[in-house]
Amino acid sequence: MSETPVWFMIATFIVLAIFFAVDLVLIGKRPHIPSTKECVQHIAFFVVMALVFGGLVWAVSGAKPALEFYSGWLTEYSLSVDNLFVFVIIMANFAVPKEIQKYVLSVGITLALILRGIFILAGAAILERFTWVFFLFGAFLIYTAIKLAIGQDDDDEYKENVLIASMRKVVRMVDYYDGEKLRTTVDGVKYFTPMLVLFVAIGTTDVMFAFDSIPAIFGLTHDPFIVFTSNVFALLGLQQLYFLLGALLDKLVYLPIGLSVVLAFIGIKLVLEALHSNSLPFINGGHPIESVPEIPTWMSLAVIIVSLGVASIASILKMRALDKK
Repeated sequence: MSETPVWFMIATFIVLAIFFAVDLVLIGKRPHIPSTKECVQHIAFFVVMALVFGGLVWAVSGAKPALEFYSGWLTEYSLSVDNLFVFVIIMANFAVPKEIQKYVLSVGITLALILRGIFILAGAAILERFTWVFFLFGAFLIYTAIKLAIGQDDDDEYKENVLIASMRKVVRMVDYYDGEKLRTTVDGVKYFTPMLVLFVAIGTTDVMFAFDSIPAIFGLTHDPFIVFTSNVFALLGLQQLYFLLGALLDKLVYLPIGLSVVLAFIGIKLVLEALHSNSLPFINGGHPIESVPEIPTWMSLAVIIVSLGVASIASILKMRALDKK
């Protein structure tokens, strides 16, 4: 259950709906390549709003939910940046014109929000009834962390899945884009544009990233309201971040390592929580293991900030060293 008052949650949902309407509908409606100044201003605004929101949560609900929000937001934001690696590859793979990339990102981010919302509701319901799922979530995050650390995250190459390959065979489609249109007419006959397959590619990618992000955030907080708002604030301004960092994403060489540390830490935290509330009969006779240490929220936030901060600084220093050569 959430520790946040209902009136505050309602007000938050209204404000976030307005933010998304402005970010994705009004701004995203005008096809253009945003300038660096526009991107920086947009991103800065939503970062400040996330910091302000965390402060409001602190004032309304106390320090613990606020620290959980900051921890969740930083983790989800970092995973969203990692998501951008794949978006860049998909856009290049499908030869998407730069003028309509903003629109495509708007659709992709909207799909991500919807899918994460569904996953959050499902995850909250499952975890409330079956606490042993923490063992699965924890093991999955540790496995993902190891893959990131040894460089097996498949970010360097985009491969079409079976669904997209099948669509190409059965759907009547032209090989060029017609602006933002999903369908176009050639000699009186309706054809789909590559936009259809592109949306499916981004949508299925969003599903895969939801498998990473939702267990990660539930490892930091069990409050569905904090889980949802952390994800929403992480997605706001993401399309501007795409254009701002698009040329630099491949230079953030140590970001995967920083993320792997964060995910491994959260995975271990989930396993410890599962042991602390254990009900599996083959572990300690089905009784909780009270001696297992509990990791405080402030420690989670500290580990996330240090890991991502060191990874970012190390990437910048390496980038500068390479530029001097």
